[in-house]
Amino acid sequence: QVQLVESGGGLVQAGGSLRLSCTASERTFSSYIMGWFRQGPGKARELVAAISWSGSRTSYADSVKGRFTISRDNGKNTVYLEMNSLKPDDTGVYYCAATPRTWGAPYDYWGHGTQVTVSS
Repeated sequence: QVQLVESGGGLVQAGGSLRLSCTASERTFSSYIMGWFRQGPGKARELVAAISWSGSRTSYADSVKGRFTISRDNGKNTVYLEMNSLKPDDTGVYYCAATPRTWGAPYDYWGHGTQVTVSS
């Protein structure tokens, strides 16, 4: 069972930046594809960014391309989401997720989420 703990959320003004972190309990962290999801008020949960085992492959939702960067440090069992040029529409609960399966497969493990609020 993989345990994921997110941190780094908070309140920021539009145009500002935040860096989210997610640390996993699993020793074989490097064998998991990692993703960041978010759920805004009244919206469905959406995949924001994903990163492959080695970090060589990444993908982003169109709404965050050019503004968000996902990265990972397998030595620290941690995945990051660097968020720049934040907009009020980026407000929501951000969840870290992991899957040991293939790219595009459903995610099996989830963190509890961290709140990001972007004020206009």
